[in-house]
Amino acid sequence: MLSFSVGPCPRLQGRLPPLSLARPRAWSFHAPLRIQCGIRRAGARKPLWRDRVMSTEAIQVVQALKFAKVSSSSSFSPHRVDNVIDARFGRLLKADQLAVLDELQRQNEWQLALQVFAFVQKELWYKSDSALYGNLIFMLGKNKLIEQCEDLFSEFQKEKLQPDTRVYTEMIGAFLQANMVEKAMEKYKSMKELGTNPDKLTLTILIRNLEKVGLHDLASNVRKDCADFVEYPEKFLEKVDKNYPKRKSLKIV
Repeated sequence: MLSFSVGPCPRLQGRLPPLSLARPRAWSFHAPLRIQCGIRRAGARKPLWRDRVMSTEAIQVVQALKFAKVSSSSSFSPHRVDNVIDARFGRLLKADQLAVLDELQRQNEWQLALQVFAFVQKELWYKSDSALYGNLIFMLGKNKLIEQCEDLFSEFQKEKLQPDTRVYTEMIGAFLQANMVEKAMEKYKSMKELGTNPDKLTLTILIRNLEKVGLHDLASNVRKDCADFVEYPEKFLEKVDKNYPKRKSLKIV
């Protein structure tokens, strides 16, 4: 009977890399984020800044801020919140600070978000960012806090002189949320006069909401503007009409 012995080939010794018995690293995959702005359908908003899982420290700070928000008398306690911001939030890295800010907005904790944002503005790394302002105005607009929206808009003008399309769009959306159509149209007019072009989202928000409240003449004017600001305006308007069909009015005889 023939016997064989299996062992390393002398010719290959020293040429092959050593085998590793370590367990393969687990990878996590995240679906692409869908950024939303302006007036949209109801539903939880995906975090903007979280391209990774929040750190344990960031999660703990969010919980600590929410716990500090309500005192024993069940009223908002800004001093307790300030203490948490100074002692714990200020020690976070930039990425974690932004993650905390976005998570507070996602949970509609607008009071906490404004306090945290005020702290962020004092950080050495902070630079005026239209995305930050746009997110905050969107959050405040959902809660119909128009005065706070206008304050942020004015503050952004002081920091960056001229708001961009995103900030204008969120401001217009906030006015429409509060049924302040005249102010929304004034902001839209100012936007165009100052050379900031509306985009498809701006136009969709205006057309949808103006027609919703029966202001078809104003909506018609916005539709005409599509020829100046949108490539292939006919196709764009067809898509708007398909996604947001007009309600038919019933005549009772």
